[in-house]
Amino acid sequence: MQADPPAPTTAATPAARLHGRVAAVTGAARGIGWATVEALVAAGATPVLLDRDAATLEKAVARLSQRGVEHLALTLDVTDESAVEAAFMRIAARHGRLDILVNNAGIAIRKPTLELSARDWQAVVDVNLTGVFLCARSAARPMIAAGGGAIVNVASVMGLSGGGLYPNLSYQASKGGVVNLTRALAIEWAAHRIRVNAVAPTWVRTELTRGLFGDPMTLQRILDVTPLGRLAEPADVAAAIVFLASDDAGMITGHTLPVDGGFLAQ
Repeated sequence: MQADPPAPTTAATPAARLHGRVAAVTGAARGIGWATVEALVAAGATPVLLDRDAATLEKAVARLSQRGVEHLALTLDVTDESAVEAAFMRIAARHGRLDILVNNAGIAIRKPTLELSARDWQAVVDVNLTGVFLCARSAARPMIAAGGGAIVNVASVMGLSGGGLYPNLSYQASKGGVVNLTRALAIEWAAHRIRVNAVAPTWVRTELTRGLFGDPMTLQRILDVTPLGRLAEPADVAAAIVFLASDDAGMITGHTLPVDGGFLAQ
C-alpha cells in the first residue's frame, strides 16, 4: 500500500520566512551585497557582513546598529584562504551555526583581451571564482554538521552568454565558472541537504557599473538589449537571492536564476 503524500506546507510570511537563521554575505557593505543584507534582515535572518573594505563595512554596521539589528561584521578578503577559514570559524563560534551563505563579492576589469594582462586576469578570477570556492567550502562544514543549509552564488548573465557590448573576458569567464561550480557543488552536497544555487543578474545600478552608465551611448545599448527596458536595481537581485535561500525554494538546487529583464530570452 502506497503511503499518503506529505501534506503541503504553508509558505511563511515574507517577514518570517528566514526567522532564526544565520546568513553570511560576502561583499556585504554596498550594492547587491548591502541590498541582500537588508532583504535577509526583513525576512527575519541574523546577518553576518563580510567585506574587505573596512571603512564601508563600518558605515553599513552603523546603519544596522541604529536599527537595533543583531549582526556580526568581519573584514575579509575572500581570496585569502586562511582568513576565510578563520572568519567562518568565528561565525560558528559566535552563533553556533550557519544556515545561509551568499557569495556576492566580485570585481571587473574591462579591457580588450589583447590588452588584458595575466595579472589582471588572475585578480578577477581570484575574487570572482576562487573566492566563491573558498567561502563555500568553509561554510559547508558547519552546514553539514547542522544537517543542511543554502548557498546562493552571484553569477551574471555574462556567465551565460558571450556578452558582446564591450570586452570583459576575465569577468565573463569567471562568472561562467561560478555557474558550473554551482552545479557541481549542488550535486556533491545534496546528500548533506545543502542546496546550492546562483542568480545571474543583468546590468545592475551599482558602483561596479557606474562607469558604464556614465556613457549615454553604452547605457542606451544596454537598454536596447533588455526587453523590460530598464536597469536592474540591487533590490531586484536581493529578492531573488532571498527566495533561493528560503524554504520556498526547497526543491531547487543546481539552478542559475537569471534576473535579467529578459536579456537571455532573446
